[in-house]
Amino acid sequence: MSATATRRETVLALLDGHGQTYAAQAGIRLRNTPQPLYQLLVLSCLLSARIRASVAVGAARELFKASMRTPRRMQEATWQQRVDALGAGHYRRYDESTSTTLGKGAAFLRERYGGDLRRLRKEAHNDPARMRELLQELPGLGPVGAAVFLREVQGVWTELEPYLDGKAVQGAQRIGLPTKSRELAKLVPAEQLTVFAAALVRAALDKSVVQDVKDRTDAPVHNPARNPRLA
Repeated sequence: MSATATRRETVLALLDGHGQTYAAQAGIRLRNTPQPLYQLLVLSCLLSARIRASVAVGAARELFKASMRTPRRMQEATWQQRVDALGAGHYRRYDESTSTTLGKGAAFLRERYGGDLRRLRKEAHNDPARMRELLQELPGLGPVGAAVFLREVQGVWTELEPYLDGKAVQGAQRIGLPTKSRELAKLVPAEQLTVFAAALVRAALDKSVVQDVKDRTDAPVHNPARNPRLA
């Protein structure tokens, strides 16, 4: 099998088994409007902690279930209400500090950008490096959280494409794909970049994902038609 065919098989296996954005997993219907962008910001903050991604996603879902879907609702919720929602999502190790951070972050976002992250994008003049800098001004959002946000939002803020950061590249290396962002981006259609990036990050974070991709590519029968865009 040629190197190109092997890469195609690997990408198909990865997307078939793990092709879902973290935003979608958290129930966020991502669009270029204030509420889903804010929800993604909250999720990015939760994912940046040293805690399992599945726990962070679950905590985000509980916050949104408790109606904390906008900066105003997050700020107006009591500290204890935020703690309770985080606890319901099993985000217990960091629940108290994260509750405080989410409240401060919501207040900052409302004061600085009127609660609308599209204003941050405008202030950055659509420049990815400047967006990263501005995101890190938000309480509790460091380099990791900013990278999560930009990786997940690239399908909506298309000037970011391809946003395949170090963590995505690490995942690519683990499953035998190229380790240069531009080369990786050529392996999927533009509309699948966000899903591809999330799947690569899963490979970086979870050895079982790497093993699953290996098992799928080692299978004797493979049907490229299941993802015709990559066939």
